[in-house]
Amino acid sequence: MAGTPQIRPTATLAPFAKPDRFDPELQTFLEQASARLCQWFATASNRGPLPALSALPDVAPQPQGLSVDALLDDLQLVMEGAYQPSHPGALAHLDPPPLTASIAADLICAGLNNNLLAEELSPSLSRLEREMCRWFAERLGLPLTAGGVAASGGSLSNLMAMVIARQQADLQDDPRAVVLASVDAHVSLAKAIRVMGLASDALQTVPVDQKGCMNLDALEHQLKALRAEGRPCLAVVATAGTTVQGAVDPLVAVAELCRREQVWLHVDGAIGGVFALTAATASVVEGISLADSITVNPQKLLGITKTSSLLLVANQSHLASAFSTGLPYMEPAWGDGHGSEIGLQGTRPAEVLKLWLGLRQLGEQGIQCLLEGAIQRRQSLARQLDASRFILLSGPLHLIACTPKNADAYQASVWSLATRQSLLEQQLMVSRPLHHGRHFLKVVLGNPHTQSIHLNRLATLMNQSLLGLR
Repeated sequence: MAGTPQIRPTATLAPFAKPDRFDPELQTFLEQASARLCQWFATASNRGPLPALSALPDVAPQPQGLSVDALLDDLQLVMEGAYQPSHPGALAHLDPPPLTASIAADLICAGLNNNLLAEELSPSLSRLEREMCRWFAERLGLPLTAGGVAASGGSLSNLMAMVIARQQADLQDDPRAVVLASVDAHVSLAKAIRVMGLASDALQTVPVDQKGCMNLDALEHQLKALRAEGRPCLAVVATAGTTVQGAVDPLVAVAELCRREQVWLHVDGAIGGVFALTAATASVVEGISLADSITVNPQKLLGITKTSSLLLVANQSHLASAFSTGLPYMEPAWGDGHGSEIGLQGTRPAEVLKLWLGLRQLGEQGIQCLLEGAIQRRQSLARQLDASRFILLSGPLHLIACTPKNADAYQASVWSLATRQSLLEQQLMVSRPLHHGRHFLKVVLGNPHTQSIHLNRLATLMNQSLLGLR
């Protein structure tokens, strides 16, 4: 019988860590890779948030495995072409610099290679995820029956919430069911509707007021209209932090209406949910505790490495009720249930490790500092922008968007494109969303490296950009 083919080591690096003795070659390789990463961080301010040049190494494996030096050089090429969230001028998106402890936990997570599919494949980590979700649920004010599950991004958390809502409303066989959300709700809801096989008009949007918040009277009117049509509403989705201006829907009032109408309330708190973690900022998302389910993404502000999203439910039994199918090929769970039985994903890494260790590194004071600092930077920039010449959109969180007042849609498009490019040349990166038919420049103030000097320069350049407009 032919022998098992052997994988040749790359230089002195074995393809797998040795199971019976310490592997100094692996340690050296990880140290060298980490040193390059640390150098990449250390030179962030010398370059802009976007790379000047992006050159990729070959994609296909070579006939023989590469040497350690070649592997590291390939890594270096990818790193040099990467977006740099640690740059103080990285202000375009909800992608802050990563916490150092979260980086280390991500490495350990990869090395452990545990699988939250089932408890025997992730004994300690399955318990850690359950307890971490319970801690978040408690902090957000959900009842003692609450729990949750980690998910690979807010889009998946929102999808799972809609599946649970449909199951709880006993609407699994009704494709005419409707989801109501504000016109500024996240695009992931439209994807969820498609995946769930609902009608093309199943996502119906509710107008917003001048502050970008869901209009409560319009919501009540649409619920009554649906009832008159005989179409069931499986959920109302309120947003705690809209994508462009960070608006927060009137959560308390929406919750009261949903209770009265007996409709599931999901709060998409992917952006704003974390503000409920500390008493100093919880008021900006008042009422989030009244939801039946909540999406929260610690990756968007707290520096947890991607991905880090949680779906929290007021009654954790609803998770298993919606997703449990049985795992006949696995031993019974030791605790509350296998990870794949409480969510849509089967095989998944223990992403909770980087969330847990990152929050342990921050502590209560660190969490509060990040949240308050983000709001303060937004307030500082808003004070410096010329409100007499800009249309300024902002909610209570850490986002602000602006567009010239005396400009039509075409002029706003030309202005935003030219101004964004000129800001990039000054190593200041903002984004350019199309919002309600007009282009805006959006600034996300979640980067803790951004200081007053950067905000002052940004405000000065943006105010000066209006000089060419008549």
